[in-house]
This record gives sequence, structure tokens and C-alpha cells, in this order.
Amino acid sequence: MFGGNVMKRIIILTVLVLSLSILLTACGGNDSSVDTWAELEDRGSIIVGLDDAFVPMGFRDNNGNLVGFDVDMAKEAISRMGMEVEFQPIDWNLKEQELDSGNIDLIWNGYSITNERKEKVNFTKPYLDNLQIIVSLSDSDIETIDDLEGKIVCTQNSSSALEAIEKSGAKETFKDGEVILFDTYNEAFLDLEAGRVDVVVADEVLAKYYITEKGEENYKIIEGDFGDEEYGVGVRKGDKTLLDKLNQALDEMREDGTAAEISEKWFGENIVK
Repeated sequence: MFGGNVMKRIIILTVLVLSLSILLTACGGNDSSVDTWAELEDRGSIIVGLDDAFVPMGFRDNNGNLVGFDVDMAKEAISRMGMEVEFQPIDWNLKEQELDSGNIDLIWNGYSITNERKEKVNFTKPYLDNLQIIVSLSDSDIETIDDLEGKIVCTQNSSSALEAIEKSGAKETFKDGEVILFDTYNEAFLDLEAGRVDVVVADEVLAKYYITEKGEENYKIIEGDFGDEEYGVGVRKGDKTLLDKLNQALDEMREDGTAAEISEKWFGENIVK
């Protein structure tokens, strides 16, 4: 009799624990397959996740203000959607997780469209072309991509540059068969300038802007590259309404010349697709 009561209590407690676990999972998680537009409208804002050290797409100016080509594009596009924009600096290694968890609504910061990323997010139409180029110091003996054998090569962690290098198979020829990884490209270029690495592989728009600002005479772009790409804005898989509205806003900006004006501000010419 006593044993039966104990067993009943154990069963009841087990059921309660399981029910609580399911409830907490439902409340605490975020289903990335759900269209969240109604929630975004209620909130009145869209949160853009970015690496705030990625020149000239999104970075801090001398006063600490967030500026850049993608920052201006996002402000304009989201305004046309009748929403406010919030910018959230994120760890670039965790960008897709931040999107899926609902901490951000868009990844918009020189985000290259790759097949691997398409499995995790949906992309807007491409709005900019990009190359993964190779930069060394001006006095380096490296002239072409074929000279990278045995050299110390670096890039940003979780970047499309890293994906391109790994796809090429060239990594095995680098010193120790590895690529040195940094959290930001700023750190990568600092190590290049200090002589701790031989080259930086980086997005063309970033690398050219960086070396122009720092002094073109100090660097050289190596002949050859790790492939061409396109930039797009990353959207959660379920957010079809947001994706459609954003594509519409970007199309309007192309057609009325606003995108061209923003491009000329940052690049001196219109390079928008």
C-alpha cells in the first residue's frame, strides 16, 4: 500500500517535470520558421545585426557613431517600410544563431551569399558584388596567389573569405597547413602591419577602403583572388513578409537613384547591382 502511493507520487512528479520542461522550451525558444512580421509591426522597429568594425559597411567613426554604406542603406530601406531601425553589434561567429534566436531580425553588414549560408538563412536579392582579395605589405616578396605556399595567411573567423580559402584547397600549402583567424579584420591588419602574418585575405570593399585610409603606399594587392561573391541581407527562414518588403524597398532605392547616391558617398562611384 505504502509502496503504491510512493510510485503514484513518482509518476505524478515525473509528468509535472516533463510538462514544465516542454512549457519552458516553448516559451524560451524562438521558432525561426514563423513569419514574425506582425510582431515586428507591433514593436515598430527592426533590429539589424552587424560587425561594427567592418569598414566601410558598418563601423565606428572617430566620435563612436555607427556609420557606413550598409548602415545608410538599412536606415533608408527600413524607413521606407514604415519602421524604425535599431543596430545591434554582434559576434560575427554567432551571426546566424543571433538571427535564429530572435536577438536580431536581419544580418546586414557585407554579408556574402554562399551555399552554406543559404541553408541557414534566406537572402534578399544581391545588391553588391565582392571579391576575396589578398593584401600584403608593399615590401613583401609575394607577388601572386601562387607565392602563398609556406606563408602565414590570415582572415576573419566565420567569414566568407575563410569559406573561399577552404574550398580552394590552398590552405594545405600555407605555413603549418592553417589559416590564422581573428575576430575582426582590424586585428588581422594590425598583425600584418606588425609582421606577424604575411597576407590578409579580405573582402575587396573592406580591404581597398582600409588601405586607402591607412596609406596605399604601405600595402599591395596580390595578383589573383579567392573568388567573386555577392552581398545580400540575411533574413530568418520563416520571415517571408519581411523579406518581400525589404526586397521591394531595395528595388525602389535602385530605381529612384537613392542607392546610387549612397554608393557614391562611400565608394566614389555607383557599384550597386
